[in-house]
Amino acid sequence: MTMPDLTAIPPDRPVLIAGPTASGKSALALRIAETQGGVVVNADAIQVFANWRLLTARPSPEDEARAPHLLYGHVPGNAPYSVGHWLREVAPLLHASTRPIIVGGTGLYFTALTEGLAEIPAIAPTVRAAAEARLRDGGPGALLADLDPATLARIDRRNPMRVQRAWEVWQGTGRGLADWQDNTPPPLLPLARATPILVDAPKDWLNARIARRFDAMLAAGALEEARANLDRWNPEDLSAKAIGAPELIAHLRGEISLDAAREAATIATRQFAKRQRTWFRARMRAWTLHRPVPA
Repeated sequence: MTMPDLTAIPPDRPVLIAGPTASGKSALALRIAETQGGVVVNADAIQVFANWRLLTARPSPEDEARAPHLLYGHVPGNAPYSVGHWLREVAPLLHASTRPIIVGGTGLYFTALTEGLAEIPAIAPTVRAAAEARLRDGGPGALLADLDPATLARIDRRNPMRVQRAWEVWQGTGRGLADWQDNTPPPLLPLARATPILVDAPKDWLNARIARRFDAMLAAGALEEARANLDRWNPEDLSAKAIGAPELIAHLRGEISLDAAREAATIATRQFAKRQRTWFRARMRAWTLHRPVPA
């Protein structure tokens, strides 16, 4: 892929790099860090977990040796983690002496950082358990039916995690998620104080990279990584949302072939990338577009 003109990036402002999975955004962040200086900061909700490195495409030890990296693989695989956790961890980095280069594919992290995050109280475990049971038994529709019109108009109804979160907020606080969002405190980093870059990868180019990348993950040891997670596998853990993890675990349990797991994981990754691109284009219209081109 081609790189944007790095001389156009102010070296004294935080850099934000968002983009779909497999689009090369981590390579771009590393290039900026090496060229201009800075610390690469993770903004991917699954790359925070310690139990998946290969399958979540976390930066390699070699990449981490080329520039400082933070908030990668620092959370136990069975621990909860949310955008609130991430904001609390990223806040001091915005005032450190080293310029942060924040990169990832979790759009909610970026909007919370640049637009603010509603201060929603902690949700009781019993509410979360009820939401998971409804989602398991009836799918997202069983939760969507209870949500208020303002929240329904705002959330991604095709994303089960977002639907579940909206239902939990309504059930746990008595207020709709949209109402909480409309009473949001100021953001930690207004967009005007950063250099925001959105990697807008062409669909066909991205799909080809996704297929090649999963094969590369398998060649590098992703199946062995899944085997190391087999005994403690819990599909309810957030870390279990790593794309490819359920498929490889199913293969290791003898439920599907490795070829079937590979195909299912590749399809799931393409679908995830499509949702990401749709979300980014709707919510990040003020960001500078970078369209990678095959080398």
